[in-house]
Amino acid sequence: MIIQNRPIPPIRQVQGEQLRTKSIENKNIDTNKFANILQQQIQSQDKLKFSKHASMRLDVRQIELSDDQMTRLEAGVNKAEAKGIKESLVLMDNVALVVNIENKTVVTALDQSEAREHVFTNIDGAVLI
Repeated sequence: MIIQNRPIPPIRQVQGEQLRTKSIENKNIDTNKFANILQQQIQSQDKLKFSKHASMRLDVRQIELSDDQMTRLEAGVNKAEAKGIKESLVLMDNVALVVNIENKTVVTALDQSEAREHVFTNIDGAVLI
């Protein structure tokens, strides 16, 4: 009875081959995890954030932004970014927001009555939405 015409590889070679295959599989899994984490970080950078100061101002002034207003605010920030604005005053409904466009961060927020009394400095554009 003839089994094969070629020599049978030593056991160590077969084990080494299995280890290399598992190593390649692990690298693929690690690469996929890294790609997912990287994608999440990129997406989180695109989202509008509120500084601690802005969050406190919203709370103190009892300003609540609806989902619709947040969508409009994000669209306004994107328009300002497309125009090359770096610091913008965004006027929406009865709220005035100062937004750092580069960092996509709301810096402060005022309601309509307070906005009338203030002079806004260090902005290079305004968005009315």
